[in-house]
Amino acid sequence: MLISAFILGLLGSLHCVGMCGPIAFMLPVDRSNSFKKISQISVYHFGRLFAYSLIGLVFGLVGKSLYIFGIQQQLSIAIGVLMIVLVLIPYKTLGRYNLSQPLNKVISKVKSNLGQALKKKTVDTFLTIGFLNGFLPCGLVYMAVFGAIATGSLLEGSFYMVLFGLGTIPLMTSAIYLGKFLNQTIKQRIQKAIPVFVVIIGILFILRGLGLGIPYLSPAPVIEMASSAIDCH
Repeated sequence: MLISAFILGLLGSLHCVGMCGPIAFMLPVDRSNSFKKISQISVYHFGRLFAYSLIGLVFGLVGKSLYIFGIQQQLSIAIGVLMIVLVLIPYKTLGRYNLSQPLNKVISKVKSNLGQALKKKTVDTFLTIGFLNGFLPCGLVYMAVFGAIATGSLLEGSFYMVLFGLGTIPLMTSAIYLGKFLNQTIKQRIQKAIPVFVVIIGILFILRGLGLGIPYLSPAPVIEMASSAIDCH
């Protein structure tokens, strides 16, 4: 399940380039010094990963709270179904509902601070830009958040989001260096692969929640395994 986070970030990074590419292109990096440029880009990515880790920590706590109430399996199934449904619903239909409206003030504040940070070239600029970038609304981040909730753990939720962020780094870094380097055909193919993989992740969460006793893929619930062990004795 954790590996799925990295692959989701890797495949979805083309979408990230489309959404956050303008920010990456505008990074005030020192283009005359290669080492300094790499350092600045690395700090920018660290800022994004730090933001993702905090998001994962918060939603991992939500998952842990639900786990305490004994609905971890149901939660995993529900999140898997939700992922699949969101992929199958036409984008135009989703567009009618502004799901981020309750957070519009916060998002507006983040964008404002991000715009100010892009004008500066101080040491902490790239950390600030990356950190704020991590909180911008993004459909793929929402999908990763669902995964963080399903882990039912603070640390695993945080790690899930960090792995997602790590998956986005290769293409985002390439975008900073090369700009528009992918032809339209490759872009379309990758875009088509993203929803397919999201559906696969959704199915994995459903299987995990069903507890079919399949090692690694759908392990039996801990309670049932403990009961079986007691019966054996």
